[in-house]
Amino acid sequence: MPLTDKKIIITRAQEQTSEARKIFRENGAEVFDLPSLVIGPPDDWAPLDDALKEITTFDWIIFSSANGVRNVEDRLKEIGLSLSKISETIQIAAVGRKTASLLSDIDAKISFVPPSFVADSLVEYFPQNQKGLKLFIPRVQTGGRSILSDSFKLKGAEVTEVAAYESSCPKDMPQKTIEALKSGEIDIIAFTSGKTVKNTVSLFKKYFGENWLTLIERIKLVSIGPQTTISCNNLIRKPDNEASPHDLDGLLKACLELKFN
Repeated sequence: MPLTDKKIIITRAQEQTSEARKIFRENGAEVFDLPSLVIGPPDDWAPLDDALKEITTFDWIIFSSANGVRNVEDRLKEIGLSLSKISETIQIAAVGRKTASLLSDIDAKISFVPPSFVADSLVEYFPQNQKGLKLFIPRVQTGGRSILSDSFKLKGAEVTEVAAYESSCPKDMPQKTIEALKSGEIDIIAFTSGKTVKNTVSLFKKYFGENWLTLIERIKLVSIGPQTTISCNNLIRKPDNEASPHDLDGLLKACLELKFN
C-alpha cells in the first residue's frame, strides 16, 4: 500500500472524519484526527425559513456544500416540503461530488454540476442566461466566499442568499495528535477548506505557542483546492501539492504524488 508508514493529519469537520479516515487507511496511512470545524445552526433560522416559504418563486437553488443541503431539507420538512418535491419544478445546481451525492440520496433531481468542484466553475459553466433569474443560495453564515452571489448579480440575476448553517473552530485538539506533532511523527497535513486552514492555525497557536510554525516546517502540506491553497499561502506557506479533482479522492491522489527523502 503506497502510504504505508506515513502518518497523516486530515483537517475536517468533526462530523466528516470517518470517510476521510477510511480511504486513507485503505492506502496504508495512519490517520490522526484533527477536527477543525464544528458545524452547527445559524444564529437565526428566520431568514432561511422566510426564504423557504417562498421557495416556489425561485428558478434555481444553488448548493455549494452538503451542510446546506441537510439543513434546507430539514427545514423544508417542517413545512411539508422536500428537495425531492421541489426539484420537480425548480432546478438545482450542486458544487462538488459530495453535495451532489447527498442530493441524489434524498431523491432530489440535479440539473447542473460544474466540471470542477469549485464555485468559480459553476459561475463559468452555468447553463442558462442569468439575467432575470431568481436564484436561492443557502450558505455558511460566516467565512464563506461571496463569488456566487456577486457574479450572478453582475449578470442580472435576483439573488437571495441566506445562512443555512455555521461553522466554527473546535475548542480542543485530540491528545494523540498533539503528541504526534510534538514528537515529529507527522508526515503530511491535508487541508480540506480555507476555514480548516484558519482554524488549524488557531489551534496550533493555542497548543504550541508562537513557535508552532517551527513544529510543522518539515511536514508536507496538501490542499484540496485553489481557495484552500490561498489560505495556506497566507497563513502558513505554499502547499507541497494541490488536489485535482478538488475532493477526497483528489486529496488522496495529491498525497500519493508527494516525494519524501
